[in-house]
Amino acid sequence: MVRWACITKSPLTGTVTDSHQGGRTGARLRWAGFDGIVLRGRSETPVYLFIEDGRIEIRDASDVWGMGIHDTVAFFQARYGKKNLSVNAIGPAGETLCRYATWVNEDDRAFGRGGTGAVGGAKKLKAIVIRAGIQKSRDVDRDAWKRVRREALDTIRDEKHITSPRKGGLSVYGTNVLMNATNSIGALGVRNSQFTSFGDRAEALSGEYVKDNILVGDPTCHACPVACKKEVEIKSGPWAGLRMESVEYEPAWSLGSNCDNDDINSVAKMIDQCNDLGMDPIELGNALSMYMEATEKGWVDGEGFAWGDTQSMVEMVEAIARREGVGDLLAEGPALAAERLGHPEIAMACKGQAVAAYDPRGLKGMGLGYATSNRGGCHLRAYVAAAELGVVPGLETDPLTWRGKGELVKTFQDLHAFSDSLDLCKFSAFAMGAEEYAAQYAVASGRSFSADDVMLAGERIYNLERHYNNLAGFGRGSDTLPDRFTKEASTGGGSKGHVSELGEMLGEYYAARGWQDAVVPAEKLRQLEIP
Repeated sequence: MVRWACITKSPLTGTVTDSHQGGRTGARLRWAGFDGIVLRGRSETPVYLFIEDGRIEIRDASDVWGMGIHDTVAFFQARYGKKNLSVNAIGPAGETLCRYATWVNEDDRAFGRGGTGAVGGAKKLKAIVIRAGIQKSRDVDRDAWKRVRREALDTIRDEKHITSPRKGGLSVYGTNVLMNATNSIGALGVRNSQFTSFGDRAEALSGEYVKDNILVGDPTCHACPVACKKEVEIKSGPWAGLRMESVEYEPAWSLGSNCDNDDINSVAKMIDQCNDLGMDPIELGNALSMYMEATEKGWVDGEGFAWGDTQSMVEMVEAIARREGVGDLLAEGPALAAERLGHPEIAMACKGQAVAAYDPRGLKGMGLGYATSNRGGCHLRAYVAAAELGVVPGLETDPLTWRGKGELVKTFQDLHAFSDSLDLCKFSAFAMGAEEYAAQYAVASGRSFSADDVMLAGERIYNLERHYNNLAGFGRGSDTLPDRFTKEASTGGGSKGHVSELGEMLGEYYAARGWQDAVVPAEKLRQLEIP
């Protein structure tokens, strides 16, 4: 489950952002002799980094500038060979500074959110190429490491957990196992979150449907037994023959029900476009659905497109990546684009970043998580859906109850801040917690470390990030949700009639955090020994 992270100031939000990528690239960087890379300044001409045997070289990338990511990967594999090679690249969206551009590696794993690919484009950095074979660390107690590794794998493989290989829902169906569940409880956004259930149409987007109709493989990331990625092949229609991965839950929602689209083939096509052009499919789907609503309400001058118009959607993906026509507006992200259309209220975004596939009216804690995320509307900083959807045994909580969600969100944020600093897959938390993370860190670092130390470290990280955002201009009143979630009642499913009680939850949350209306006071910084 070794991953690596890209950390920067987001061109989409202006906040701190960190985005994490699976596959094998993170492990290969370590095998090449590095724990991380710090990039400063920018190049005048396109370049790439070549990393091997403890050295980094900056080389000319003129031959690949303008290429899609898949062709860029193939170019470097032809130059250096496929064996022991990882290629992490930006696509045309990064080159044109689309604000939600991504980095994608040879396994189609991405630094997905926050626009990190645009930072690469601004630096004229096309790719990071790493050549390294497997190297075993000699810096740890091997027997102790084997023990904690075995314990972690036993926990992940336990059949009571969703992670259980070939048995748990995450392994069998991938992340899209959630589609039917969120639809039934009224937490699946439809038509730019104007509605909260897709009815019977959700089945055609679900992991169960994918498995029965278009699944062809179960690839996995380095050292991971879960294999949640799902490779599919489109068997009919205009994109017949396309093989791609992976039809994840988030883009199946953003490009599916949220755009009133139940055609799984078109969803797979657009995800593959995102993998090649280098764009965040969550932000993309929100940009498209926002523009569809603007078209429906007559707020678009000139070119618009209707709900569920899959051909126009596919064409617009390319236009956005290359900033052509309306694509230039939508490349700014749904928040800025809606503002320029004169209707910021139809952007389902927090701090400039669009929300994900969990409607806050049906999953109250997720709404608080969006509002208080340090990187903008994000489901992963505090994945309380694990408790609200009953994914983790023993943590189940009522998704429609707001009371107690302040402390719950804080706990998840602190725990995930620590596991993200280890760059463990978020899904490890479906089976493991602070005790397991502490044991693993203690062996890896050679330090005594407890579960309480895990939570304190996570709290310090989260407060430091928030302090950075405060200094960047995100002050009092900046933890918000779109009015649609707090004022317009849910239309269907189990949440019908509900709104998000954000104000009440924020009161609980700030009390638990020791913050003053989104701001970390000096006293709290001193308490946590943050200079």
